[in-house]
Amino acid sequence: MDRFEKTNGQFEAAMAECRQLFAQKLHDYRASWRILRPQSLTDQLFIKAKRIRQLELTGESLVGEGIRPEFVGLVNYGIVGLIQLERGFADTVDVSNEEALELYDRFGRQALELMKRKNHDYDEAWRGMRVSSYTDLILTKIERVKEIENLAGATLVSEGIDANYMDIINYSVFGLIKLSE
Repeated sequence: MDRFEKTNGQFEAAMAECRQLFAQKLHDYRASWRILRPQSLTDQLFIKAKRIRQLELTGESLVGEGIRPEFVGLVNYGIVGLIQLERGFADTVDVSNEEALELYDRFGRQALELMKRKNHDYDEAWRGMRVSSYTDLILTKIERVKEIENLAGATLVSEGIDANYMDIINYSVFGLIKLSE
């Protein structure tokens, strides 16, 4: 197995872990996240990433959960963000659990395909990075999303919110992989 195949397998395993939790939460809450407006979703991503950074800085968790569940949350909220960008927010739950999982799988595959292309072009540079760098890059991407939202999308040269969500997903998966090694 070459190194790219290894990364692809690790990525798929991490995404399967995230999907399993997403499916379990769908069972418990249905697609209640359909109600989230874009800014609220951005803030949810922000608090997850800030918590990771705080845990990295202090090494102390008073609620008993570590960094790993927060990276899973970032992956899942990143995919929710992509769904919300495509569909807009709703006033009620307007998708079935099955449809939500189909959307999750579609955007998960897109994230995987983007990672494969970038991983090839960057020659697996992510493997030489620290997990704390992924956290900082995720926080930077979230800050960029906030600015794009504040500009109502009227950017001059920037990638869109969707590209930032994809990067958040991929950096979070890299974090999950690194934490498993």
